[in-house]
Amino acid sequence: MPSQLTARPSDIPLKNLFNLLEPITVPSQDARFTNWGQTFTCTPSAIFEPENEFQCELVLELARREGKTIRAAGVGHSPSDLACTNEFMLRTTKLNRVLEVNTEKRYVVAQGGITLEALHVQLAKNNLAMINVGSISEQTLAGVVTTATHGTGIGYGVISTNVMALSLLLADGSRVSCSRNERSDLFLATICGLGATGIILSVQLEVEPAFRLKETQRSLLFEDVIPNLDKHVHSAEHVRLWWFPTTDVVRCSYSNRTNEDKNPVGSWLWHSFMGHHVIQFLLFLGRYFLFLNTWISSFASWLVSGDTVGINDSHKIFNVDCRYPQHTTEWAVPYQNSQACLREFRAYLQKERNDPHGIRPHFPVEIRFSAPDDIWLSPSYGQRTCWIGIVQYKPYGFNVPYKKLFQAYEDIVIRHQGRPHWAKAHRLQPNALRVLYPRFDDFAGILDQVDPDAIFRNEYVQRHIMGRPIDPRIFKEHP
Repeated sequence: MPSQLTARPSDIPLKNLFNLLEPITVPSQDARFTNWGQTFTCTPSAIFEPENEFQCELVLELARREGKTIRAAGVGHSPSDLACTNEFMLRTTKLNRVLEVNTEKRYVVAQGGITLEALHVQLAKNNLAMINVGSISEQTLAGVVTTATHGTGIGYGVISTNVMALSLLLADGSRVSCSRNERSDLFLATICGLGATGIILSVQLEVEPAFRLKETQRSLLFEDVIPNLDKHVHSAEHVRLWWFPTTDVVRCSYSNRTNEDKNPVGSWLWHSFMGHHVIQFLLFLGRYFLFLNTWISSFASWLVSGDTVGINDSHKIFNVDCRYPQHTTEWAVPYQNSQACLREFRAYLQKERNDPHGIRPHFPVEIRFSAPDDIWLSPSYGQRTCWIGIVQYKPYGFNVPYKKLFQAYEDIVIRHQGRPHWAKAHRLQPNALRVLYPRFDDFAGILDQVDPDAIFRNEYVQRHIMGRPIDPRIFKEHP
């Protein structure tokens, strides 16, 4: 009889399979998952934390025998139920090694469970850096890839455009490699695949020599920025905007690569104590006295109103403080529709502000940009994109009203042909998504090819891709 460690998983007796999985199985009393935003929670029938690829194969084999679905999950930063399941969950955070660094050809190969934060450290040791990064680096690399997470820069694609190749564990237990030159359909389906094509074991990522960014920030009025959006967006490599609707002020960030020495911006008193702790306390008061939220937003706008210039390592400029647990949503609007969309949203917020009983939302509205790409389910597929994101903070973890604001926001972005960020909760079903994504049916066809038994289709995928009537609030922390 072959050794358990060399046998094919399908040849291992069930009792032995359980014994092999026991060390990586989370105790049942701890088998609970809550996302970072504390908005979605699930209790999987089992949670596994594999430390190598063979253990991933064992989990898959057990799921196949027991007729369970598997959901791969990282650190849980998706502010939706994308990572949730009531069946098997495979946490990838211990699959976190860098496997290869090639400084000459400028790429790195890393396991899917490595966080961007850890990847930055390893790249810096080799004088390399990611080409573009989003607002945070706590997510896993596989999570970033499978949701087409983005940074900003009208000449820069979503992070998935920097993926050169993938190693996948498919539903039939086989390991395959894919790239633009090898199994290209599977590749283009997976680099924004919602974890539904297979388990991403490793990612080959294009990088560049380590660089610093020089960021200039200044505050301008909405009417100084939005009518001249094209000028602002093209004035630097990486441009992002934070709009404070109560003051109608837009905080503008312009970042370019530089060889200048580091010169970080910020102080503990202003940015940590005032900007984080004081604001959180005020938001807590705003839960009970909604009228305060208008004043708090104006105060926060004033706190960051001064012109600043900072120089730091690239990821330290790309990343920002996302502050507190939160309800958040973000949609990708075709760039040519962005001004009209923002104006309509502005009119809605002004109407609410003039209504004594209207909503008093949090701040700011974040606006970012990305280049077109050819990734089947990427929100930037075939178009330059303006990403518009809104937030309702949960001070000290307490819940806040958000449904009316999010409903109105979605109504507006949908009218302007917006596509939802896949990591964030949205209401679109296959019929609507099929109109927005020309390759939607091709994606669904790949799922049927590589996973005919739907092993990797959790509730989110079944709802939004396959059209099954699954309650979108099934995993809601506060129904």
